[in-house]
Amino acid sequence: MITPGSLVVDARSYFRVGTPNRIAPTLRIGLSEHCLAPSLDDLDADWLASVAAPAFHILARARPAAQRHSFLSIGTGCGLDALGAVEILGSSMIAVTDVFPDIVAAARANIAANLAEGTTIALTAETGDLLGPLVRSPLRFDIVYENLPNTPVAESGRLADGHTAAGFLGPRTEQMPEFVRQRLLVLHYLALQQARPMLNPGGAVLSTIGARIPLASFFDLAASAGYAARLLTYGWKKQADPEEYIPGYVAMEREGLGPFHFYRLADVRAAFAGLDPEQAARDALGIEADMAGRRLTAGEALALHRSGTEIAHAAVALLSEPA
Repeated sequence: MITPGSLVVDARSYFRVGTPNRIAPTLRIGLSEHCLAPSLDDLDADWLASVAAPAFHILARARPAAQRHSFLSIGTGCGLDALGAVEILGSSMIAVTDVFPDIVAAARANIAANLAEGTTIALTAETGDLLGPLVRSPLRFDIVYENLPNTPVAESGRLADGHTAAGFLGPRTEQMPEFVRQRLLVLHYLALQQARPMLNPGGAVLSTIGARIPLASFFDLAASAGYAARLLTYGWKKQADPEEYIPGYVAMEREGLGPFHFYRLADVRAAFAGLDPEQAARDALGIEADMAGRRLTAGEALALHRSGTEIAHAAVALLSEPA
C-alpha cells in the first residue's frame, strides 16, 4: 500500500530533457492510496524514466507533430507518463485511464497542476478497465501508451485494497491465444485489441513491457492482435522491489508458465555497455542470444537476491501499428 503524500520530481533528469518547455521544471506529484510511487532514488529501477521516456524521445524524432497530437495512457498511475507526453511528444489532447478512482483523481490533479504557464491541453481522465471507459467516446488517438502489469500476484490473483495497481494480473475470461496467457501478456493483448478502433489513421500503440520472456513473444503478441510491430528500444531495468515481485514468478514457474528470464545486474550492464536503447533494439535478437548463457530462472534470481546479488531483467518498447 502507498501512503498518500507528495513527491518532488526534477523533470529534467527524470525525462532526460534540457529546460522543459511545456511542463514545470520541478514537478509536485500527489500520490493516492493505490498509486505506485516512482523510484526517484534509483532511476535505473524506475519504469517511466528508464524505459518509457527514451521511447517517447524516439517517437518525437520519428513522427511528425500531427501524429503525436493526441495521447492516451492506459493505466496511467500518478500521471507522470502523460506529463512526459506533453513535454517530449508535444501532445495537447491527453486522456488517461486507471482502475481506481483515487488514482484517476490524483493523475488529473497532477497533470493540471504541473503544466508550464501558457501550456493548454484538453484532458480526459476516466476510471475503468483498460480502454473500457472510453469505448463510447468520440475520442481517437495518435498514440496509445500502455505499461500494463504482467507481474503475477501469487497470493490471490486479484487487485484488492492494500495493493498498488502495479502488481496485478487478474483472471480474464476473454478469448486469446494460449501463449498470451502462458507468458503473462494478457493485458497487453487486450489493450491492443481494444485500441485498434480508437486509433487515428497512422496511429500506433506503444507498449513498454518487461522482457522476462523471449523477444519473439512480443512480435507474436502484436501479430495475434492484428498489428505489425517493431522494437523502438531494447534495454535493461533493475528489478524493483524484488521481494515483492520475483516470488510471483517463482510460483508461476512451478505451475509451468514461462520461461521467465532474469539476470545479474552486472551481467546486463556489461551486455548493454556502450549501446543506447535504440541502437540495442536494432540488434536485439543478437544481444538476447549472447546473454542466453547468463539467464536465471525466477527461482535462481530470488536465491541470488537473498544472498545479496542485485537482479535485473531486459525491457522493451514495442511500437505496434495496425497491419
